[in-house]
Amino acid sequence: MTDLTAKVTAALRPSVLPSVIARGAAVRVAAVANGIVTLEVTGSPGAVFPLASRIEALIRAAVPEITAVRLVTPDAGPAESQPDPAENLAEAARRALDAEINPAIAAHRGHVTVTGADQGWIRIRLEGGCQGCSLAEVTVRQGIKPLLRARLPGMTGLADVTDHEAGTEPFFSAEKR
Repeated sequence: MTDLTAKVTAALRPSVLPSVIARGAAVRVAAVANGIVTLEVTGSPGAVFPLASRIEALIRAAVPEITAVRLVTPDAGPAESQPDPAENLAEAARRALDAEINPAIAAHRGHVTVTGADQGWIRIRLEGGCQGCSLAEVTVRQGIKPLLRARLPGMTGLADVTDHEAGTEPFFSAEKR
């Protein structure tokens, strides 16, 4: 275990890990390279992804050498490099969602699609178990939005264009709350 890996693990242990475990998930440091820590998430993705911005802030405060945090699931494959700022914003958002968010929310029969981008604003649509889910707003606000902000410097804002009323099989319906 490298020194940075040990520091990140020590930062997570007292506050984040108990909370994540209590919610039915687990997080482990998968890699640390070039100031970027990759955390592997197993179990319930809904337990970790809404905490992504809090986890990143905690790690960056405790370990100043860390400049970014990536959350991945075991089946997400190898980490992709940061997109070129001149690259098409919608395509960069699509790649980030496909690599980091969609593998996790697939456990809830969900999927996020980029419908377009204009003047720095990215439009997304939640599908499957996410459409009409009572926790969709939390997933967008605390999971998807912070992740895209961290990955896409050209992003101005995020708009959810999902027709949630049309959802036929939400993972968490209002009755389950």
